[in-house]
Amino acid sequence: MDCVDENMGMLNLSKEKFKNQKYIKWFCNNAQKLPFKDNYFDYYTISFGIRNIENIPLALKEAYRVLKPGGKFSCLEFSKVNNIILNKFYQIYSKSIPKIGKIVIGKSEPYKYLIESIEKFYSQEELFYEIKKQNFTSISFKNLSGGVVAIHSAWKV
Repeated sequence: MDCVDENMGMLNLSKEKFKNQKYIKWFCNNAQKLPFKDNYFDYYTISFGIRNIENIPLALKEAYRVLKPGGKFSCLEFSKVNNIILNKFYQIYSKSIPKIGKIVIGKSEPYKYLIESIEKFYSQEELFYEIKKQNFTSISFKNLSGGVVAIHSAWKV
């Protein structure tokens, strides 16, 4: 298994967490230019990371490139709440997260960024179409927690 993260600090945290797993290879690279040959992986998964990529279409193109034919793409990411009532509560909660961060760890900035990046990110349907533009097939998404997060899946044929 290969694990890629652009941030060396985050990569080192993962290495420490999984230090007993000898089968993982670690790479500090950008998702827009992966260090792997074409048709290399059976699975490509990304969790809470695609939202932070500068050029998402390019990263999706890279995901397609490194997947073998028959390979599966999966993406877990924050998304848009479609239920009006739940969305009102979620918006109130979201605005409190930087304040809680300030109290708990003494910093609000990372949490302000988190909320802003979620608000700016694609809707479930928009990400679906971005994935489709890269020639993936059998694309679907499943909302979790009322759409707070969603899992997008697709296949390379």
